Amino acid sequence: MPMLIGYARTSTLEQEAGLEAQVRDLEALGCQRIFSEQTSSVGRRDQLAAALDHLREGDTLVVTKLDRLARSVLHLGEIVGTLAAKEANLRIQALGIDTNTATGKLMLNVLGSVAQFEREMMLERQREGIQKAKADGKYKGRKPTARAKAEQVKELAAEGVGATEIAKRLGIGRASVYRALNA
Repeated sequence: MPMLIGYARTSTLEQEAGLEAQVRDLEALGCQRIFSEQTSSVGRRDQLAAALDHLREGDTLVVTKLDRLARSVLHLGEIVGTLAAKEANLRIQALGIDTNTATGKLMLNVLGSVAQFEREMMLERQREGIQKAKADGKYKGRKPTARAKAEQVKELAAEGVGATEIAKRLGIGRASVYRALNA
């Protein structure tokens, strides 16, 4: 018998009430099993992995909002691919999207396309801004931190400190240590 599997997430411990509210909403929607966690969207998401693993053919993964589930369009695509491979569905309550229907599948694809378009436009604006800043002489890139520490590298090497330890002490890469020594 197909099950509704809920997934709830908040980013920080301060959002305890938000997590509890999501869990209550998922219970009210009839979810028989709910996976929840408090973690950054870019951190490890063990409970999401467990929820996806728990899904069986015909089951539906239910989330209250899209941003609780996926960190990017690419990540959403991966999740949808996992669901498709398991012949499971996705329901995003706040958007009224349910991939158990043809309309729901269409809406999810449209939403993903719009999000991808917005990201590409943002990156294009960012590139244009950087080009303008470079033309105005305001964008010079990152400060070369390792070169600024070249004298310290040579002093430590002269004291017999190894490259790995020099890198660790100065907070630079080992390759930068070798470049400074060979300069």
